[in-house]
Amino acid sequence: MKAIFCFCGLVILFSSCSNGYHKYASQYQLVSTSNAPDYTDLNFWAAHPYKPDPSDSVPKPLRKHFKADSTVDVFFIHPTTYTDEKRLSGWNAAITDSLLAAKTDYSTILFQASIFNAAGRVFAPRYRQAHLGAYFPKSAADTAAALQAFELAYADIKAAFVLYLKNYNQGRLIIMAAHSQGTTHGKRLVKEFFDGKPLQQQLVAAYLVGIPVEPDWFTAIRPCSTPEQTGCLLSWRTYKEGYKPEYVSKENYIAVVTNPLTWSSMDTMATRKENKGGVVTGFNSVVKKVAAANNATGVLWTHKPRFFGNIFFTTKNYHIGDFNLYYMNVRENVQQRVAAFQKKRTP
Repeated sequence: MKAIFCFCGLVILFSSCSNGYHKYASQYQLVSTSNAPDYTDLNFWAAHPYKPDPSDSVPKPLRKHFKADSTVDVFFIHPTTYTDEKRLSGWNAAITDSLLAAKTDYSTILFQASIFNAAGRVFAPRYRQAHLGAYFPKSAADTAAALQAFELAYADIKAAFVLYLKNYNQGRLIIMAAHSQGTTHGKRLVKEFFDGKPLQQQLVAAYLVGIPVEPDWFTAIRPCSTPEQTGCLLSWRTYKEGYKPEYVSKENYIAVVTNPLTWSSMDTMATRKENKGGVVTGFNSVVKKVAAANNATGVLWTHKPRFFGNIFFTTKNYHIGDFNLYYMNVRENVQQRVAAFQKKRTP
């Protein structure tokens, strides 16, 4: 499972993990006397509109026509990057770990958070993320420790979001986006702050990807059923056609699945031809028709992704590619939903 969750260098989906982030680590100054993040300090944000960071990056083929929109905000919660086998910092990552900050920024922030930079200002807090092993406890003691680790991680994210609302939002529309562990916490955050709350009126959409979202998790927020619907939820987990992990089969619910090529609850099957491009083999390379998208029961299926070198790609679990296999379609859809929301607001 470790290879599934690990974000690795320029070839985010399909390379093995390396120590390539060391060259970036010296640029970070993460100092905390309390061992907790201080979100008034921009160093504790992996992405923030008041500083340059990898979320600002645009794949080379898109730069000519790139136009940023600063009237909308994106709150992005990054996935697990704390994956070392020895768990050197315990069950939670150290917030002052500069190497982990570099790994986070030049993997998920570059390859995932950048999807949203044409739609709005990107905010992504660093947080004391739970170790990857928290998803795979081996004993009752591990389970207790894992639950505590997730609670601490969520407390950081909540603190960051509260500060964001107080200091930066100023009534702007909000896009919520998260992947993997980010979605574990994003589900809670959206439920606590948006679901049936006044803030839901500012919600463009919540892209909560890579972790199952139960159909009854929210009371007032519904799954999106059209490409331009707003105030709704989008979620999917990607696997090879015909494959469904045992843990999915054991779920006592059918998780929400959005088709990231059609965005329609009626049109649940799409061929590779509808894929406008994935970012999978290097940030400045957009691979068209890389993957299909077929809604299965609780999961999303595609045939083996097509890209140069895929002969070495043998896993059936495409978790790490949930966003990147559909990079261009997601990027375009976010802008569609923003335009639809702004149109509704116009007198």
